[in-house]
This record gives sequence, C-alpha cells and structure tokens, in this order.
Amino acid sequence: MSAMRPPPPARLVKRLQDERQRGREYQPRFRPGQVGVAWLGALLSIALLSGLSAWSGVPFIAAPLGASAVLLFGYPASPLAQPRNIVLGNLVGASLAAIANTWLGNGPLVVALAVGFTILLGQQLRCLHPPAGGLAFLGVAFRSPPEFVLFPVLVGSLLMVVLALAFSRYVRGAQPYPYHWL
Repeated sequence: MSAMRPPPPARLVKRLQDERQRGREYQPRFRPGQVGVAWLGALLSIALLSGLSAWSGVPFIAAPLGASAVLLFGYPASPLAQPRNIVLGNLVGASLAAIANTWLGNGPLVVALAVGFTILLGQQLRCLHPPAGGLAFLGVAFRSPPEFVLFPVLVGSLLMVVLALAFSRYVRGAQPYPYHWL
C-alpha cells in the first residue's frame, strides 16, 4: 500500500510553513537600532534635497530618488545601493528618457522601451539600480526636458551618495557605506 497523502488543508499549511521558513532564511534581518538609523538617514536625505529644491527653485529631488534612499539607508550593503549603481544607474535611466522624449515621443510603448533599455544597459554596464527604471518611466511619461538628466537626477544622486557616506561615518549605529566605489 502507498502512503496516504494528508488532506489538502494540511498540505497547504505545510507548504505555507515551508515558504515562510525559506523567506526568513533569505531576507535580511535588521536590528532595532539599524531600523531607527535607516529611518533617520532616509528622512534627513529626502528632507535636505526637498529643502534645497524649495530654497533654490532648482529641482534636486524626483520620486525615484526616494527609492534610492530606501536602498542607501535601508540596505547599504546591497550591490544595488553602491555609488556606481546609484549615480550611473540613475543617469542611464534619465538619459534614456531624454533620448526617448526627443526621438520617439512619450506613448506607452516608449515608456516600456525606456524601462527595458534601462535594465539592459544597467546589467551590461554593471550599474543596475531599480529606481533608475522609475526615472526612465517618469521621464518619458511626464515628458521631462533634457535638463532632467542633470537636475534632479545627476546632482540629486551625487548628493544622496555624499549624504550616505557622511551619515555612515558620523552617525553612531549607521551601517558602513560604500562597500565599493566603482
């Protein structure tokens, strides 16, 4: 006789328990102090860029830079959070948006092409950065002018990297940053 299979609900519970265990082993864990420091770093960096924008009238912030802050301060050990990835990755996404706006317009297919090519170039140049796809998307969808590449993307990305570097050096409990420059 073959072994009896447990009833479907028991199999489902077992599968969910196995999946939960696999997730716990895979996902990074953060100590309570790291959580507070990450929160503070992201808050200060976005507040500073927003304040600079309001004060100067020059845009230093774009929504995807908020996602960059999540990586920079929430998980600075991630390969996707290193300076090369943030600066070059964001620059690739914004540049592709500017090129797409100039040569192709801004329809849904153009948005998809800009995001797709951002991934392709990010992988080829070893500077993949998920928020760069958001910059490509927004840059095309909102018909951002070519200046978008410089302000807010390049300058905002550089300022965020410098802020993360200073934060990691001078704030007790902050995780080291960067792990590599190039």
